[in-house]
Amino acid sequence: MPSLLSRDDPATWRVLHENGQSPFLLLCDHAGNQLPKRLGSLGLPDHELKRHIAWDIGVAGTARFMAETLDAFTILQTYSRLVIDCNRPSVAEDSITLLSEHTVIPGNQSLSQAEREARVDEIFVPYHARIKFEIDRREAAQMPMVLIALHSFTPVYKGVSRPWHIGMLYNRDNRVAKPMMEHLRKDGDLVVGDNEPYSVSDESDYTVPVHGERRGLLHVEIEVRQDLIADEAGQKLWADRLCHTLKCVWADLA
Repeated sequence: MPSLLSRDDPATWRVLHENGQSPFLLLCDHAGNQLPKRLGSLGLPDHELKRHIAWDIGVAGTARFMAETLDAFTILQTYSRLVIDCNRPSVAEDSITLLSEHTVIPGNQSLSQAEREARVDEIFVPYHARIKFEIDRREAAQMPMVLIALHSFTPVYKGVSRPWHIGMLYNRDNRVAKPMMEHLRKDGDLVVGDNEPYSVSDESDYTVPVHGERRGLLHVEIEVRQDLIADEAGQKLWADRLCHTLKCVWADLA
């Protein structure tokens, strides 16, 4: 029997447009804020589990609109990043965080090795195995691919306001990020971050380095400010904007 997830817990991931024909693969590492029943509330009040510390607010809805518009394979990770962060190497110190922004996570303190391994084995590993399976399948079928890692960021972090509306993140390869920034800046009404408000590295990230860079795939990590996609109208607006930009960039790259 599983040592973490019970039969009553939801699956680790949910796929939309499984047979989508778009070259774009939409990956959402922090789409959900579910907690396994065996972990209770991690010792946190409900309002903390609705904050950005628990998930990427608005990204699941945005991804759903994009999946529909693009006919794109999309995978939404179910569980809160407070259980385990699926965009961190599982050996990273903050893979299972003890403190998120200013909030102590009681249920993550003093975990045994077995408890840590259960989170890796039952959430992190299956999620990334499903991504690998899809990439392998498409490579075997000689289908073109562009990996799009979708995230959102809070407008204020540790008391500091963030001016960017959206950011394009990359590590060694900016073949998608650079033209996306150029297209978005043409509108003239956006502050577009170049590796802001975060940047990608082998130490701090997993999805782009492992599924994108190591496999030589075109890729980009997109960060949208959460207040812009907090409701359905904003999610639809930004999904349309991103879909248009991705189509333009792909037309130039293909």
